[in-house]
Amino acid sequence: MTKPSLPELLHAAVTAVGGTERPGQAAMAEAVAEAVDDQSHLLVQAGTGTGKSLGYLVPALAHGERVVVATATLALQRQLVERDLPRTVDALHPLLRRRPQYAMLKGRSNYLCLHRLHEGVPQDEEDGLFDQFEAAAPSSKLGQDLLRMRDWSSETETGDRDDLTPGVSDRAWAQISVSSRECLGATKCAYGAECFAEAARERAKLADVVVTNHALLAIDAIEGAPVLPSHEVLIVDEAHELVSRVTGVATGELTPAQVNRAVRRSAKLVNEKAADALQTAAEGFERVMELALPGRLEEVPEDLGYALMALRDAARTVISAIGATRDKSVEDENAVRKQALASVESIHGVAERITQGSEYDVVWYEQHERFGASVRVAPLSVSGLLREKLFAERSVVLTSATLKLGGDFNGVGASLGLAPEGTAGDDVPQWKGLDVGSPFDYPKQGILYVARHLNTPGREGSRTDMLDELAELVEAAGGRTLGLFSSMRGAKAAAEELRGRLDKPILLQGEETLGELIKNFAADPETCLFGTLSLWQGVDVPGPSCQLVVMDRIPFPRPDDPLMSARQKAVEEAGGNGFMAVAATHSALLMAQGAGRLVRATGDKGVVAVLDPRLANARYGSYLRASLPDFWYTTDPNQARRSLAAIDALAKADGK
Repeated sequence: MTKPSLPELLHAAVTAVGGTERPGQAAMAEAVAEAVDDQSHLLVQAGTGTGKSLGYLVPALAHGERVVVATATLALQRQLVERDLPRTVDALHPLLRRRPQYAMLKGRSNYLCLHRLHEGVPQDEEDGLFDQFEAAAPSSKLGQDLLRMRDWSSETETGDRDDLTPGVSDRAWAQISVSSRECLGATKCAYGAECFAEAARERAKLADVVVTNHALLAIDAIEGAPVLPSHEVLIVDEAHELVSRVTGVATGELTPAQVNRAVRRSAKLVNEKAADALQTAAEGFERVMELALPGRLEEVPEDLGYALMALRDAARTVISAIGATRDKSVEDENAVRKQALASVESIHGVAERITQGSEYDVVWYEQHERFGASVRVAPLSVSGLLREKLFAERSVVLTSATLKLGGDFNGVGASLGLAPEGTAGDDVPQWKGLDVGSPFDYPKQGILYVARHLNTPGREGSRTDMLDELAELVEAAGGRTLGLFSSMRGAKAAAEELRGRLDKPILLQGEETLGELIKNFAADPETCLFGTLSLWQGVDVPGPSCQLVVMDRIPFPRPDDPLMSARQKAVEEAGGNGFMAVAATHSALLMAQGAGRLVRATGDKGVVAVLDPRLANARYGSYLRASLPDFWYTTDPNQARRSLAAIDALAKADGK
């Protein structure tokens, strides 16, 4: 029997999921197959509605080697495992004459820990463990959640937090889960044979396709101990998120509360001298942090340096002491020791990293309203790490609706550690960029309106002209507005102002869960939804409920953002343009994601309104506009309002 062609396989898969074949999807599938066969790398931009998951799944399954697919959001992981993969595998089975296996794999703390559930949680102030079910009042929300999770534990096949509906708070979940550092290990744990996390790992080892998240991919790359099974092909979906997720995993943090917790956990397990030394170091660190002012520390201040060295040395002594002592009076000693060790090792690692000092790290103080001061350390860049760990041993495909910024892929490529496209060299990963377009007719479906006549937004002060403009646009659109703001303060001010002026329901992020807000926004066309960052890329509302997307200003990073400003400075010191490489790239990516909220289906029409004249007037404006969908462009406010009123009238005539 002849081997089925890629178009045949794609046709079978698209038919099985009830989709429509798109030229962009076919072009993407061919390019993915080519990259996998050549063991080269591909950056592919595929607009909303292209069907990109089948565009990479079909050639990957046809190739036959093990594939890891890493996504940024839970929603896409679920879609792949619950919808796309089952149907695609069923459709390809008769043609491939094999049935590829697939599995989901996440970090250990995403799975219910049976040891925690049955043996209890290590108690900071007392010996041994305490029964969290006894301790929580049954009438409290925490108590009810714990009882529900205990019932669920006997029904669930996966133990995966995301399969528990409705979900529970982080605090409740922490009572029945462990981090990889706190885990006793399957061989030492009484529940090792039934462990949900171990079962997920075993399924992943046997699977042809392993679906995971960017964070686990980062842990696999950074920590050196492989978490993912070996694989020949890596597909990174939602790849515009990868750099920030990897940076997050590579960031260390120390807070007085965290240090005090480690002191309490280890005190009963070590000799008095070691316990006292850690307690004294913790008090010294806390005193320094009381005076901490937010901002970057170009050099570690002397008082912080001494406090961290004392913490590092005391933590090292405690780690040795925990390893050398046994205390049979402590109930379920192994679990208590393991949790204490994990918390002290974490402190030792971050304190040592900051005191050693690396030119490749950025250190800063941060102030949090609820949790107080912390000292943080993050890599100046993760590009070298990604180039070395991701691209060296496998074919990598990176895809997203937004990878091409300012007209090419080199900006995103550089952040991933790739030389400009076409650069030759033995140690240079070879890659190509491909934009397969979108099934949408952007110039006919959408308008990009830039309010050129407004004042340039300053750092402080109210923007009364912007709020007037916003009210007029929302009025013309009949509601139907998604407001994307660069700060929560801006979103709140706009919501308060418009609630007083307009007879339209205005939802504000933070007043309800995000899922609930989006559901209510989609349900009523007159409703508006205002919010910040998670709305710029987390909203998928096709149809007449979202016909106006407003951005209050270009979302440049804050000038006092320690990591962004350090990255900008590093580019400038190397002779590059720091503003364009860091601030403009960051903004272009966010704006492209934000503008992508407007047209989600072939029948959608509307306006993206940017209430920041710099997009029209500034030198970098053309770069940012080139990163957005190819909407019809205007700076005429009357034109924008007329178009919105016409779209609103049409939707009302259709009864929507």
